[in-house]
Amino acid sequence: MEVVVPFAAETPKTRLGDVLTSSERSTFARAMLADVLAAIDETGHEPTVLSTATLPFEDELASVPPSASVAVDTRSLTDAVDARLPDEGDDPVAVVMADLALATPDALEALFATDADVAIAPGRGGGTNALVVDHPEFRVDYHGMSYLDHRAIAREAGASLAAVDSFRLGTDVDEPEDLVEVLVHGTGRSPARLREFGFRLADESGRVGVVRDGESTLES
Repeated sequence: MEVVVPFAAETPKTRLGDVLTSSERSTFARAMLADVLAAIDETGHEPTVLSTATLPFEDELASVPPSASVAVDTRSLTDAVDARLPDEGDDPVAVVMADLALATPDALEALFATDADVAIAPGRGGGTNALVVDHPEFRVDYHGMSYLDHRAIAREAGASLAAVDSFRLGTDVDEPEDLVEVLVHGTGRSPARLREFGFRLADESGRVGVVRDGESTLES
């Protein structure tokens, strides 16, 4: 099974712009990507980064497993992923987003092992954080509430569908409040980078949040 990991190499994680500089966002995004690739590698699969630009394996990505490779594709996310999905007789293809900083081999194995033609790990807010496709007529649509769209597309294609309920695959890191989950549950490079940036957990109002040294608390 091919496992692809889309990655916006040039302007990653813009919604974290209120708490991270452009350079920090790039560093943090690559740290999350490294964690995702390491988790995929531990499942025994060889991940391919579907990057919008050339992506040397250095700095944050210096520890990326040798099984990983990079394919540059400047098309939209939907078009780039569609070009990778299987046709009749092809092996299944998995798509795992690069900002799943909490992903573990066990969580990914549960997704990969699903027998359905299309298996989806939904994200919060109706997104699609990861999926496995084993049907020649299924194609993606990442605009809007993609989880609901993908369910409808699977039905129209006559594909069997499974939703994989996973906290670790369901937690994507897009907003400042999401950093709480990374510091609480993350174990790889992603939480380490946040701590180097000066972020730490705080419980100043009866609810756990994240504070950056010298700044106010961000609650989850």
